[in-house]
Formats: sequence, C-alpha cells, structure tokens
Amino acid sequence: MGPVIHRHMSDSTVGKWNIGIGLGLMVLFMLYGFFLIYMRDFAPGREAWIAGSNVSPHFEARLAHAHGNLFSLLNIVFGALLLWLPVRQRRARWISLLALAGLLMPIGILTEIYLGLPPVLVLIGAVSITVATALFALELVQMDFADSTPR
Repeated sequence: MGPVIHRHMSDSTVGKWNIGIGLGLMVLFMLYGFFLIYMRDFAPGREAWIAGSNVSPHFEARLAHAHGNLFSLLNIVFGALLLWLPVRQRRARWISLLALAGLLMPIGILTEIYLGLPPVLVLIGAVSITVATALFALELVQMDFADSTPR
C-alpha cells in the first residue's frame, strides 16, 4: 500500500471566489470566441474580417479570448489549490486577490478594442497574475506536505 496522503480542505472562502469568477468569465470568453468564429466564418463581409485578422483590432480580440480563458482557468486551478492545500491564510488571500486582479488583463484588452481606453488594466492584470503565480510557487516550495498544516 502506498504512502498516506493527508488532505486538507480549508474552512475559509479563500479560493471559492477564484473558482466562481473563473468559471463565470470562462463562459463569457467562450461565448466571445463563438462570436469570433461567427465573424470569421459566417458573417456578411467575412472576407474583410479574415484579411484583417493579423492586425488590430482583430489580433487583440484573439489575444483577449485566449488570455481570458487561460487566466480564468488559472483562477479555477488556484482557487481549488487554495482550498485544498495548507496555504498560510494571509498568503492565500494575497494569491487569491492577485489572481482575480489578473483577469483585468483580458478585460483591459477588450476595453481597449471596444471603448478605446488606455492599456492600464492590461498592465495591472499582467503584473497581478504574474505576482500571484510567483507567490504561489514560493509558497508551494516552502510547504511541508508531511505536516499538512499551514506554516
């Protein structure tokens, strides 16, 4: 028989918001992807859409779709791990909030395309998701899984 793995399920809500918001935004970015497919394959004037697909704003639209789904998935995974692993509570809150703020990147790309806003949200989101990932990696390498309690 293999080693016993101690499982930990946090009593905190830290992580639940990441899963819920991640799933919700994933649905929206999937629907946006279906819109992009419609514009490329079925919409009147699709030839012009295809011809402009590698330049702004079509290129940015694909970036928003791809990063929106990726960052949504990261939030789902981070949220589940924050609930499951014995992450220190204060660190877990920072990781959770920064991962959620990371979703501002794809949202910011869409606000650039459709509202003409500057790329401030893109930069905030990019830094946030990167810092969340680095903090989580640091927390995991410092974690004592044999103990199964937060440090």
